[in-house]
Amino acid sequence: MLEVRDLRVRYGTVEAVKGLSLQVPAGAIVSLIGANGAGKTTSLRALTGLIRPSSGDARFENMSLVGLAPHDIVRLGIAHVPEGRRLFPKMTVLENLKMGAYLRTRKSGVASTFAMIYEHFPILRERGRQLAGSLSGGEQQMLAIARALMTRPKLLLLDEPSMGLSPIMTAEIGKVIRQINALDVSIILVEQNAMLALTLAQYGYVLETGTLVMQGKAEELLRDEGVKKAYLGI
Repeated sequence: MLEVRDLRVRYGTVEAVKGLSLQVPAGAIVSLIGANGAGKTTSLRALTGLIRPSSGDARFENMSLVGLAPHDIVRLGIAHVPEGRRLFPKMTVLENLKMGAYLRTRKSGVASTFAMIYEHFPILRERGRQLAGSLSGGEQQMLAIARALMTRPKLLLLDEPSMGLSPIMTAEIGKVIRQINALDVSIILVEQNAMLALTLAQYGYVLETGTLVMQGKAEELLRDEGVKKAYLGI
């Protein structure tokens, strides 16, 4: 579904991503783990057109994403839930969800998506008239994910969905990610919580200061002594 080849991203003279290559098969959850500053967020921003790579390529269903505008990438079927959620805090929950469907033209399709959203996130129906900025951290994360799902993506990019959440809410977000994947949505999961990421994913990639240093099946990475010491606190 997605193939990234030797992707490089620069901020001025600093190379933040140094030749990232990865694959996301259809229907899979792929995790990208690493410490702060490893290049995880920059990689996602490059894939969604928010930053232009200095070199390399990313092909989604055999179409290059490099040089496309973000809204055109959304139309192809890629949605991005950014780090920090980036909701519209002074708009209601319902208004935020409608913003997610901004590029869609078929009203009947939007209505069915709302039904799906409320089935998986019933709290958002209850909070529909509430300002997004007044929600709890967990509710805001659910809204951010739900807003992205309003585009009906084939591939969902999640950037640090557990950030700032309690262990109980982190576990709940994990359940939500599994439910989304069960809807035939492929997922790239960027997380500092390596245990969560590798438990959910089938395949994982490890970034250090912009360089891909390890990759493999998630279950194998969970058993790797280096990963245990560096990222799992074991």
